[in-house]
Amino acid sequence: MNAKLLTVNVGRAFAAPYTSAEGGTGIDKRPTDGPVAVAAPGPKGTGGSGLAGDAVVDLRHHGGDDQAVYAYAREDLDDWQRQLDRELANGAFGENLTTTGLEVTDARIGERWRVGADVLLEVTSPRIPCRTFQGWLDERGWIKRFTEAAVPGAYLRVLEAGEIRAGDTVRVEHRPEHDITIALMFHALTTRRALLPRLLEAGEPLPAEARAAVVKYLERTAN
Repeated sequence: MNAKLLTVNVGRAFAAPYTSAEGGTGIDKRPTDGPVAVAAPGPKGTGGSGLAGDAVVDLRHHGGDDQAVYAYAREDLDDWQRQLDRELANGAFGENLTTTGLEVTDARIGERWRVGADVLLEVTSPRIPCRTFQGWLDERGWIKRFTEAAVPGAYLRVLEAGEIRAGDTVRVEHRPEHDITIALMFHALTTRRALLPRLLEAGEPLPAEARAAVVKYLERTAN
């Protein structure tokens, strides 16, 4: 099956009792009808989403170049539908890209995806669940359950800007030789900290925040 975008999802900010961020949250992503411009938003702390019209409210913890776009596989949403016994529409996990036919959790850090004709994205890191995500889904113990499942979806940076839309093909243009996948990185950052040093094998594409986590771990374990 050819990999493609089922939907491109963006969200507007809204007030919510489960987030402390001033201005609420933009986690409620909805499919768009037409093309959406995609570009690098700028550094974390100032840059938000890589998609035009998509709100990222908590710039301290979300958004920026290394988290410009969030992708989640429809196949994984379908698995969650069965487990939770509830419908999960495209965008339900706050993802910008709902994909099909694409290995998202097994994608390698630094893997590059050509989306449509113009946009080139690079896999950077997994999504780490937070209180806002749990509040949005309204599932008790969701952070723990999502963490145990270790199917987090992938953040991507924008290497080449352009427009994307539902139905666009997704082609893996480059797959690094290392085996540092989204799944392995997620385990390293959450439940299996001893894996952290391995993240350095991903090389330059590894985000600065993850690199800092490795350095901190090495310093602590050396003492």
